[in-house]
Amino acid sequence: MWLKAIIVLLFLAVLASLTSALIFLLRDMGAPQSKRTLYALGIRISLAALLLIAIWYGFDSGILSNTAPWANKY
Repeated sequence: MWLKAIIVLLFLAVLASLTSALIFLLRDMGAPQSKRTLYALGIRISLAALLLIAIWYGFDSGILSNTAPWANKY
């Protein structure tokens, strides 16, 4: 259960980082030297990598499973 909570929190953090990058982009249009958008997108990439690692760990350890009807057909 703890892994699912971590995955949800990481997903929400990715969305928050993406939203902050959009806000920084819109606010800093007149300031080309500002790097806030770049930093926010860098944080988003790091969080997305952690999210993928958490999902991979969940499937590899058996904590998460695929229950789609077409999962074992191929």
